[in-house]
Amino acid sequence: MPLFSAKASPARCLRGQDGESPSPGGQGPGKERRKAMLTALLAFLALVALLAAFAAIYLRMPKFGALPAGERLARVLASPNYRDGAFQNLIPTPHGSDDGSGFVSTMLDFVRTKERLFPGRPIPSVATGLGGLGDGSLVWFGHSGFLARLGGRNFLFDPSLGPNASPLWWTTKPFPGTQAYGPADLPAIDYLLVSHDHWDHLDHPTVTALRAKDPLVVSPLGVGAHFERWGFGPDRLAEGDWWDSFEPEPGLRITIIPSRHFSGRGLSWNQSLWGGFLVEFGGMRILYSGDGGYLPQYAEFGRRIGPVDLALMECGQYDRRWRNIHMTPEESVRAAGELGARAAMPVHSGKFRIANHPWDEPFVRFAAAVGQTPMRLVTPRIGQVVDLADTAQEFDEWWVGVD
Repeated sequence: MPLFSAKASPARCLRGQDGESPSPGGQGPGKERRKAMLTALLAFLALVALLAAFAAIYLRMPKFGALPAGERLARVLASPNYRDGAFQNLIPTPHGSDDGSGFVSTMLDFVRTKERLFPGRPIPSVATGLGGLGDGSLVWFGHSGFLARLGGRNFLFDPSLGPNASPLWWTTKPFPGTQAYGPADLPAIDYLLVSHDHWDHLDHPTVTALRAKDPLVVSPLGVGAHFERWGFGPDRLAEGDWWDSFEPEPGLRITIIPSRHFSGRGLSWNQSLWGGFLVEFGGMRILYSGDGGYLPQYAEFGRRIGPVDLALMECGQYDRRWRNIHMTPEESVRAAGELGARAAMPVHSGKFRIANHPWDEPFVRFAAAVGQTPMRLVTPRIGQVVDLADTAQEFDEWWVGVD
């Protein structure tokens, strides 16, 4: 007699077709799985909502600044460079790659390990008492920050002396050795010139520390909204469009010159303008390019501007995918020559890693390119005094051996 009958047993009859016993009330495993999936979906949506709420609160923090409003916004809207709801460059300027690479490809390329992105040893610097600078002097702080003493006045450009150059405290930290100077080391500042509102040029901790020094802030259109939120009086804010000039005292002229870049500290881009500066005072003429890709109009600018004693040129944080918004070292040198520079100095490098090139490559390539021109190369260490009138002053290749 077979051990098992071909007839279904009562226990078998109580099972469903999948062999599982039905739960009380007719709730089978399929319904339980759907319930679990619904619970997981609701939890995910709750997490997304929580993160969105956190982001909304975070983006309202003072360090993000403010968008132009009121009369400031009216001046923005009246600019011929503001079209289709945003400021525009002089020529079409895609932010991404010309080779069709998408955002994901760009980000993957950025995070892949590269060689020598950071210096192997602290960046060398020179201890200089900034309060005793003579006329016609300049001191570099790394990246694009520098102090110029002209005609008995102190001009501070794009200072980034805080703990990082990013809205996220753990990112874009300065290289070791580059924090030789902080806001407390700065002397009285007469003029603070800010080229645009990116985090590595408009540093919230540095700027708010300067508020007590009561400088006159000169910037492209819209940037003043950030300063006004941070407690600077409207009467201390001078904004202008490209080619606007300011003459706040006899003999001094500050002109905003165009660059090829973009702006934005949060989720809104290009609501303030970007540019560089030409400062003429005390018998000296210095030009700061600000950030930007190469412009074919630089030769025209040079004819308009005339010769300059020193051009501080954006030279660093370049990438093949960003060639429209950052110059290569060779392009920087070419632009300096077209702008009529007698001497050229590389900036926007030597302090932060923002791109994938070796940390010292901008200096190596810039120096080599200047060597093919009649221009004089100026490459001071952080804190070293540059005598703008001394055309025989020599500078060493301080980046050599820092690997």
